[in-house]
Amino acid sequence: MKTIVVSAVNIRKGGTLTVLRECLKAFSHLACDKSNIRIVALVHDRKICEYENVDYLEFPDTIKSWAHRLWCEYVSMRRISDSIGKIDLWISLHDTTPNVVADRQSVYCQTSFPFLKLKLQDLWFDYKIVLFRMFTRFAYRINVHRNDFLIVQAEWLRASLSKLLGVSQDKFVVFPPQIERVAESNEALPDKIRKFIYAASADCHKNFETLFRAVDLIEQEHPELKYDVYVTISGGENRYAEWLYKQWGHLKSVHFIGQVPREELFDMYASCDCLVFPSRIETWGLPISEFGSFNKPMLLADLPYSKEAASGCKYVSFFHYESPDSLKETMLELLSGRYECLHPVYKRDFKGKSVTSWEELIHLLLK
Repeated sequence: MKTIVVSAVNIRKGGTLTVLRECLKAFSHLACDKSNIRIVALVHDRKICEYENVDYLEFPDTIKSWAHRLWCEYVSMRRISDSIGKIDLWISLHDTTPNVVADRQSVYCQTSFPFLKLKLQDLWFDYKIVLFRMFTRFAYRINVHRNDFLIVQAEWLRASLSKLLGVSQDKFVVFPPQIERVAESNEALPDKIRKFIYAASADCHKNFETLFRAVDLIEQEHPELKYDVYVTISGGENRYAEWLYKQWGHLKSVHFIGQVPREELFDMYASCDCLVFPSRIETWGLPISEFGSFNKPMLLADLPYSKEAASGCKYVSFFHYESPDSLKETMLELLSGRYECLHPVYKRDFKGKSVTSWEELIHLLLK
């Protein structure tokens, strides 16, 4: 009997929860197909990720504070691994590497925050992001060399973490997110761009201010232009969103539409002409890949994540994420029907180990 432990005690929502569910779904199928496989999931609440053929150990206290999580991760996990018995594979899904007894051990590195370039304003808008950035740079290092593999979503993260942690790139496995794509469109570009969209949460690293400053400049210099910019925040979510709305809520071209359901978001992708994405850091940049399947123009922050997420897309222009003037000039070109600034981003091959499904990854981790 082989025992596989999936540790995810601090995962509750968002993209990390999606990863947990996809992981347990794949392991559940594996346990169903092979009677000699036992899957043990360590979670704070089994109700958020319940699958057949999985044994659950619940740790509800771990989400109460960082102190609870750290104690669980670096103190309790050793005792827990001893109590489970012989463990063939231990996979941690939330960046940190516990000191456990297992034949093989791997960690899924989900966050890119160690590489976020901080601004002083981040302390005011959300000091937790600053602390999290500092913590992850430290926490990634603890016990990292115990891992047989480190799993990342992007090639740029493989190279960056390898340098930060002093771990050979051969130990990394790139596992890109599974993109929900629409049927690819081959429609010709419109005569003029009139609808822009930026789909992102109201977090200060999303850098809405560069977009709003660019629009403000356009409205001052070209008040005759008529176009729309849709952003998926309401302006009331938190201190950062409230500041954005106070500073730029008067812009006639900007529409604060708030969060929208996923199906409605894809309808908006279909109706809009261009994606703008100025975020300062992303692990992947999922909206870029999603919007890219519509074969429409995209204006992206000139950063490693965006170049990887836009791989294979036809109509892309990059701008410096801290330069409203650069973004303004590109938007003006599109608004006037000039598309010389748009170029294809050629597909990149992964340089080392890579997989495209959980089934492939499981096979590699157990090999």
